[in-house]
Amino acid sequence: MGQPVPDLPVLAEDDSMLSRRFGREVANYFSGSPLNRISFLRTDYEFLRAAFAHPSSAFLLMDNLSPLAKDAANLSYVSRDVVVPLTGEEPFKTSEAEQVKGFNSSVTQPVVLFLGIDEKNTSFRYRDYTGLPYFAVDVTPKGTFADKAKSIIEIVKATGVSFIDGRRLMTLNAPEAAIFAEARALLDWNSRNPFCGGCGQPTMSINAGWKRACPSADWAGVQEGDAPKEKADCITRHGVSNLSFPRTDPTVIMAIVSADGTKLLLGRNKRFPPNWYSTLAGFLEPGESIEEAVRRETWEESGVTVGRVVIHSSQPWPYPANLMIGAIGQATLTGETIHLGHDEELTDAKWYSFDEVKEALLNGTSGLGEAAPPAYKEGGLRLPPQTAIANQLIQAVIKGYLDAVPKI
Repeated sequence: MGQPVPDLPVLAEDDSMLSRRFGREVANYFSGSPLNRISFLRTDYEFLRAAFAHPSSAFLLMDNLSPLAKDAANLSYVSRDVVVPLTGEEPFKTSEAEQVKGFNSSVTQPVVLFLGIDEKNTSFRYRDYTGLPYFAVDVTPKGTFADKAKSIIEIVKATGVSFIDGRRLMTLNAPEAAIFAEARALLDWNSRNPFCGGCGQPTMSINAGWKRACPSADWAGVQEGDAPKEKADCITRHGVSNLSFPRTDPTVIMAIVSADGTKLLLGRNKRFPPNWYSTLAGFLEPGESIEEAVRRETWEESGVTVGRVVIHSSQPWPYPANLMIGAIGQATLTGETIHLGHDEELTDAKWYSFDEVKEALLNGTSGLGEAAPPAYKEGGLRLPPQTAIANQLIQAVIKGYLDAVPKI
């Protein structure tokens, strides 16, 4: 039996002027979180203390970026008492400034990440904000808390749940996929930045996992009664420093339509299974607009020249921290010739008729590591699943997205 096919996020009905003109907003997999992130409260340690102490707060455990889950479609959350042996009773007891002053690089601290509140549950209230707090805790055994983490992992596994592979997890139901994406991207960022990008010295996690500080002093190896060791000056301690906050890498992904609007450009690389093609994609570069990146990447990879570009939708992609910016572009009349000699990333690129694409959408969609559907005819076109923004871009073209906007 194959993995369950998750639904996509469902947005509320919207009868606004923009929706009437441009159609309903598209929400891709990994978006549509049920949580209000209330990001402005991450620096409020009174709030964090109250949220962590609330008896009904939900905690998602992550081991090597793999989430605790009931099954392939549903995450599993634990209560506060499960994580306290690892985090301590009050991980947010002191303010950011006090935490930084007490920094000891020889003591490993688990990242406790505040995800947001579920406003459908009114059991917790702080000032004007009501909703059940959600946290993620990194229980990957490491450093000085390895034994405590292993103990927690054994305890939760004994209840019948397990950590499912988070390297390319695409089977969770839509709301929990968004929660997982937030947790995975942030915990991955924390684990990749144990040292400061400005000065190379050890950093620490603050603001409930959403910032890393480079302290000016370190208590590691200091004898009782002595002062902490002063560290070298660092640019991150002066003004606003982007090195201290999580990064998101923008990536363009585009469905390119022929000049006459009857064919779709698709490409494949060596990782793809036989007959499996997708839309082209590439990283947005500094000093480049989204539209320019679409044109450059398409030409570099396929040799096709693109004229008009329209932005369709976007998708958070937590592998590790991308934002997929989906676009639809149209080739110029004289720019449809495919040439793979500029960049060797693609092993093939082809123009497919809309009829061929329609057949593949019906009977040929699957994930990279999955077998083709039963109705698939050998040798036919295969496409990414609906959880991939590539699939949504292809569907938009086939369903007449280019004709949806009325002429003024």
